[in-house]
Amino acid sequence: MAAGIPYGEGRSPSCQPPIRVLWLIKGLGPGGAEHLLVSTARGADSERFRFSVAYLLNWKSALVAPLEAAGVDAHCLGVKDARDLRWTPRLRSLLKAGNYDVVHVHSPLVAAASRLVIFTLRRRPPVVSTEHNSWASYGRWTRVFNRLTFRLDSAHIAVSEQVVLSLPAGLRPRTEVIVHGVDVAAITDARLEREAVRAELGLGPHQIAICTVANLRWQKGYPDLFAAAKQVIDQGHDVVFLSVGQGPLEAELKQRHAQLGLGDRFRMLGYRSDAIRVLVASDIFALASLHEGYPIAVMEAMVAGLPIVATDAGGVPEAVHNGVEGFVVPSRRPDELAAALLKVITDPDLRHRMSEASLRRGQGYDIRAAIERTQEIYEELAAHRRDR
Repeated sequence: MAAGIPYGEGRSPSCQPPIRVLWLIKGLGPGGAEHLLVSTARGADSERFRFSVAYLLNWKSALVAPLEAAGVDAHCLGVKDARDLRWTPRLRSLLKAGNYDVVHVHSPLVAAASRLVIFTLRRRPPVVSTEHNSWASYGRWTRVFNRLTFRLDSAHIAVSEQVVLSLPAGLRPRTEVIVHGVDVAAITDARLEREAVRAELGLGPHQIAICTVANLRWQKGYPDLFAAAKQVIDQGHDVVFLSVGQGPLEAELKQRHAQLGLGDRFRMLGYRSDAIRVLVASDIFALASLHEGYPIAVMEAMVAGLPIVATDAGGVPEAVHNGVEGFVVPSRRPDELAAALLKVITDPDLRHRMSEASLRRGQGYDIRAAIERTQEIYEELAAHRRDR
């Protein structure tokens, strides 16, 4: 990819109209990629850019309101399942009406189909797509169609080096890594509420709270986290697990939770718009994922100063140096996850050192750097389109 064009070289807000960017995503439920759009909208330059978002699934709209509050126009393409291709002519009509300068796609299945839709336009906007997860986590046909249409992108982004390495070898050279980051200032401010939130959650003064923020999907490895929690709880330590997230496996996971007898020692809190407050009230962050890109929840937990105990999925080993900010263990090994948690639980000095290291590391995840680099890509592509 060519280097980005620094803003200010030969153009200014007074002589250039704002660049119109359409974000395209499967749904606007409370997932990591979806929250990333909200954070980007809040931090982007509103003089240089005008953002819109189109989403397919009409039942996934939790983040429409915060996006609109940040000045983003939201368009629902009105299907219940992404395989219902009636969304494609609706997207085509939206693209023609909106005359967008750049389209940025954030879902792999949607990317493959939307590239073909855009290819049918007489005046085509350049396409950027972001890989938020490892290639292996996608279904077979999603991988096939993405590989066939990949070269229709003008720019390709991955959220971690591990995600790039998971791509087919021929696709890697054209992919740039941008670690997206989080709102460091907001999380830092939220830390001041720690004791108040612990009181709200009914946590005892010496009780160790272990938090996970992950939707209830197979990729997040909840059965392994339950098994590890069971081992930890059976050791008799004063700990409580707090899970924030919703998803299609809710009924199945609650049944498994009951079978293991986890009770209120593992509290499934469901979706919470204030997940950051739960994080700052906690003492350790745990993640049992089988596949990841570069988990936003891990970045948020580090800014909150939590030791991290997580599996080696995706970009986790890039974020967490084993033995420094926490421990990284193999996925699908709940015994090793439990052992690592017990090390942090039973050693207050280690927990404090890891907390301090995590806090220092977290300061490097300020989302503003990622926003600026992404805006540079938009500017470069929009300039080429407007010059045609």
